[in-house]
Amino acid sequence: MHINPDTGLLDQTLFLASPNCDERPCDAAPELIVVHNISLPPGQFGGPYIEQLFTNCLNPDEHPYFAEISHLRVSAHALIRRDGRVIQFVPFHQRAWHAGKSNWCSRERCNDFSIGIELEGNDDCPFEAVQYEQLADMIRALQVCYPAITGQAITGHSDIAPDRKTDPGPYFSWATLHQLLSNKTG
Repeated sequence: MHINPDTGLLDQTLFLASPNCDERPCDAAPELIVVHNISLPPGQFGGPYIEQLFTNCLNPDEHPYFAEISHLRVSAHALIRRDGRVIQFVPFHQRAWHAGKSNWCSRERCNDFSIGIELEGNDDCPFEAVQYEQLADMIRALQVCYPAITGQAITGHSDIAPDRKTDPGPYFSWATLHQLLSNKTG
């Protein structure tokens, strides 16, 4: 995996531009990676619904849950599907709207200085091995492009918004991710 430093885009990855992003503050650069999970409808995998949510095209009539969330204006930089496919929604040098009210190491507004990566999944089941492999590859590429992101600057949504969020959830294996990051070279 490689990131074009001029465009902030991953090579060989589908890019679906989300309108739910903007420029980072002038003094902010990516320093943190936030791992999330998402499934739409909740507990169901596959289908176009995550892409539709991040591109403001989710039809509120397709599922009762969608009526509750279709008004949200959210995004992540990238999504890793259960089969390992990666979709990018926001260039990494821009601010995606993924963290909401958040705090990391006494710094608020994590969207300003973080990169949000969604894994297709939920709090109720394990993630796929290929998702961990793709996540580790992406993290290595991000660390090359944005050297301020260190091994200690990888966290879960639940760690930066503990009163609001539980993802990536109890089935996310930090040990597996750290093992992949320490054993493989990019």
